[in-house]
Amino acid sequence: MNYATYVGITGIGSAVPDKVITNDDLSKIVDTSDEWIRTRTGIRERRIVEDDIATSDLCTEAAEKALKDAKVDPKDIDLIIVATVTPDMAFPSTACIVQKNLGAINAAAFDMSVGCSGFLYGLATGINFIKTGAYEKVLVIGSEVLSKIMDWKDRTTCVLFGDGAGACVLERCEEGLGILSYKLGADGKNGHFLTQPAGGSRMPASIETVNNRLHYIHMDGREVFKFAVRAMEKASVEALKEVNMELGDIDFLIPHQANIRIINSAAKRLKVPKDRVYVNLDRYGNMSSASIPVALDEAYREGLIKKGDNILMVAFGAGLTWASVILKWAK
Repeated sequence: MNYATYVGITGIGSAVPDKVITNDDLSKIVDTSDEWIRTRTGIRERRIVEDDIATSDLCTEAAEKALKDAKVDPKDIDLIIVATVTPDMAFPSTACIVQKNLGAINAAAFDMSVGCSGFLYGLATGINFIKTGAYEKVLVIGSEVLSKIMDWKDRTTCVLFGDGAGACVLERCEEGLGILSYKLGADGKNGHFLTQPAGGSRMPASIETVNNRLHYIHMDGREVFKFAVRAMEKASVEALKEVNMELGDIDFLIPHQANIRIINSAAKRLKVPKDRVYVNLDRYGNMSSASIPVALDEAYREGLIKKGDNILMVAFGAGLTWASVILKWAK
C-alpha cells in the first residue's frame, strides 16, 4: 500500500468494569476449578459489568479517554465505528448511542459485527475514510459485554470471556508513521463453530429458543483453536509481506487475548520473543473486539511502546474471521 497520506492513532483509551470474577468464584457455580481454567486458558480472573451497564456505556468511557488523549473535541469527530457483537439493541446502532453520549453531533456512525477481529476491521475501515479525503478524524471502538450472552451453566464457555472496551482516534500523522498495512479475511463456511444461534431473523426469539438456551454463545473450542493458530500466522505474514518487512522488524506483538496456548503458539511461529508479546489475558479473559485496544492502551500507558516502534496486532473471531494490522507507533 503506497499511500500519500499517513494515518495513525493520535489518542487511545480503555474502560473495564470494576467487578472482578475469579476462577474460584466460577468454581462455585459450575463444575470447574482455578487449576483447570489456568492450565487450559491462562485466565485467572475477568471483569463483569453490573446489570445496569450496557456496551454503549463502556464505549463512551473509553472514547472520552481517547478523545482527551488526542486533544480532540467530540464535535470534530467525523465518523464513529463501533465493533461489537453485543450491541445495546438491534437498532439503533450502538455507535449512534455513543454519538449522542459524546455530543459528537457532526459524526456519521455505524456498527460492525466481526467478533474478536472487529477492532482491527474497524481500524482498516477508518483509515481508508481518511486516506480518501472523505474524513479527517475517525473514532474506532471495540466494546463487548459478553457476560450478558454467556451461558453460566456451560463451563466450556463461561470461564473464557469478560467485558471491556477500547477506543482510538485516527488522524493524519507524520510521514512514515501510522498504519502501514493490514490484512482482513473470512471463512464463512466454518462460521457455525462460533455462534449465537437465536435472536435474529433466522431464529427469532421465542419460548423455545429461550428454553433451549439458544441466545447464548455456542462454540466448538477445538475447531476454533485449530483455526486460530493457522489464521493468526497467515494474517501476520501477509501483512508483513505487504510492506516488505521481516518478522525481525516487529518490536511488539499484541495478539487477540483468547487463550495463552494460542498466543504462545503464534509468538513461536512468528519468532517474537515473549518479552515483546503483550499479555493481559490472565486479568481480563477474552474481551472479544475489546481485547486488542485494551492491551494496546495498557502497553502504551506502561511505556512498553514508543514512537517509531513497529507493532503487529493480529486477531481471529466469529465468522470465522481474521485480521492483522502493522502499525508504526506515531505518538
